[in-house]
Amino acid sequence: MQVASPGTSNAYRLAYESIRNLIVSGELTGGVKLVEERLAEKIGVSRTPIREAIRHLEQEGLIKNRRVYKPTKDDLIYASEFITLIESYAAKNAAQNMSKEKLSQLKQAMKESKQGTVDEIVSANKKFHDLIVSECCNPVMIAELQKKNAILSLYRHSLVKNMRPLLYEDHEEIYRAIAARNGELASELMRRHLEVDLKYMLRYSSFL
Repeated sequence: MQVASPGTSNAYRLAYESIRNLIVSGELTGGVKLVEERLAEKIGVSRTPIREAIRHLEQEGLIKNRRVYKPTKDDLIYASEFITLIESYAAKNAAQNMSKEKLSQLKQAMKESKQGTVDEIVSANKKFHDLIVSECCNPVMIAELQKKNAILSLYRHSLVKNMRPLLYEDHEEIYRAIAARNGELASELMRRHLEVDLKYMLRYSSFL
C-alpha cells in the first residue's frame, strides 16, 4: 500500500509504518486510545508526523476517533466476502494474463510463505496476494480492496501465530493453477483459500 503525500518525509514515513505495524501486530489492541506524546517518544519523532500518520491511518480504517479500530464480527465477515470476490476475479485474470516475470515473483513469494518468522511469513503472504490482485488491472477495485484489507490485516498475524493449516499448500495450488493458465481453477482455489482464512480469523478473534 502506498503512503499518502505527507510520506515523502522520513519522519512521517517512520511514524506511519511504526504505528501501522504496532496495530497490525497486535501490540496496540482494538479500542486503545492513541496518545501523540507517547507515540512520538516511542518512535523518536515529533508530534507533527505522528498526527499526520494517525490521520492517514484513519482514512485506511485502522483508526477511528483516535482509537485503534476494533472490527465487529460482521465487519470481518463483510470485508472478507468483498475481498474474496475481488481476489477470485484477480486470480482468474492472473491465469490468463500474468507475465513470466510476475509468475517468477509469485513463485518466490509462495516459497517465502512456507517458513520464517511470523512477520516474514505475513509479509510473504501479502506479497503473494498483492501480485495476484495487481492483475485486476482496475485501480478502483484495487483501492477498495486495500481499504477492506486494512480490517483483515488486524487478524492476519493471528493466522500465522496459530499456525493456520495448509497456508503454504494453498498458495502452491493457486500458483500452479495460475502457471497452468487455468483461470477457473485458480479462481475457485482462491475462493476456498480465503473462506478458510475467514474461518480461522473468526476462531481467533476476541469478539467471539
